[in-house]
Amino acid sequence: MRITKNSVVHFHYTLNDGDGRLLDTSAGRDAFAYLHGGGQIVPGLEAEMEGKAKGDSLQVQVEPAMGYGELDPALMQKVPVEKFGGQKVEEGMQFQTPDHKVWSVVEVKDGQVFLNGNHPLAGVTLHFSVEVTDVREATAEEVAHGHVHGAGGHHH
Repeated sequence: MRITKNSVVHFHYTLNDGDGRLLDTSAGRDAFAYLHGGGQIVPGLEAEMEGKAKGDSLQVQVEPAMGYGELDPALMQKVPVEKFGGQKVEEGMQFQTPDHKVWSVVEVKDGQVFLNGNHPLAGVTLHFSVEVTDVREATAEEVAHGHVHGAGGHHH
């Protein structure tokens, strides 16, 4: 079976950045499972998976616009440390605002907190090495729920 909309796809992957640094891998874990066409993986990888079959291996380069997006300068902000109400704020910390936006503390310097609200992989060209391990038709329930059920997927 070939990967098409509403296929359940299982695959192993290794993800590197443009400098070859390992960002993520499924090695040592179950294959990743997703519902094709459901927007559960980055669009650039999903597009390249279309038409592939069990046993296929591929190398995919995904530009930022089709991955986690370009860096948005509006999401890089400087805030006075006083805005944190006396809490200790350190580089590397993350927090979520009431609108569910996640911000990372990039630097604390001279009474200012430099924040980044971009996804950590925004602006990064992604290099995937993929091996498709299984493809099957999704059940009606999986399509209705918008995700894979069972092994490697969601469990209710």
